[in-house]
Amino acid sequence: MIQLENITYRVQDELGEKTILSGVNLTLNDRFVAFTGPNGGGKSTLAKIIAGIIQPTEGKIYLNGEDITALSITERANLGVSYAFQQPVRFKGLTVRDLISIAAGKKTTVADACAYLSEVGLCARDYIDREINASLSGGELKRIEIATILARGTSLSIFDEPEAGIDLWSFGSLISVFEKMHEKTKGNILIISHQERILNIADRIVVIAGGKVENEGKKEDILPSLLTSPTCRVLTKKA
Repeated sequence: MIQLENITYRVQDELGEKTILSGVNLTLNDRFVAFTGPNGGGKSTLAKIIAGIIQPTEGKIYLNGEDITALSITERANLGVSYAFQQPVRFKGLTVRDLISIAAGKKTTVADACAYLSEVGLCARDYIDREINASLSGGELKRIEIATILARGTSLSIFDEPEAGIDLWSFGSLISVFEKMHEKTKGNILIISHQERILNIADRIVVIAGGKVENEGKKEDILPSLLTSPTCRVLTKKA
């Protein structure tokens, strides 16, 4: 369970101080939680604060009752927090099998690595010995990154727009991966998305706009209003 108390984040730019997040209070303890809202509203910033990639200017973060506000991203990872970037990082000189082994925390057998890659729709023999470099497309990197999250099996897995770049891999397969991940870890999954089909698997939806929580609640209470609002610019559809 994640508890956020008065999370505020400010930055300095050429015009002075800018507030990105302002007094966010949330308790997240559902199986699937989705952050949605307009671009620039603060969704990714809030997720990165939860993961420890950036530190809040004010406020407290609790993981299962433990104050983790001052902990680094590595310390939070050791407590079971994973983060999958919207644009995955490339690691020249590191093979796909190496990356999966690092994520799993042990030397991974070929069979295990192949199993994780198969889960995300990749033919293992074509990828297991490839470097994580510019020869891989953005969609391939996204799937490999999701495979590493599967290998880690963490109690809190955060995905920033996981549907990006997976046009050749069905949404049904992506959703199946999330279902299997929860079955394996019994942990929480936080997804940042604008896609209706992704939001439709969420147990709870949090709408973030202007650096604040605009609305939040059970999917059946929040999603209809997102779909019917004439001013809504949040959702997109994907076949």
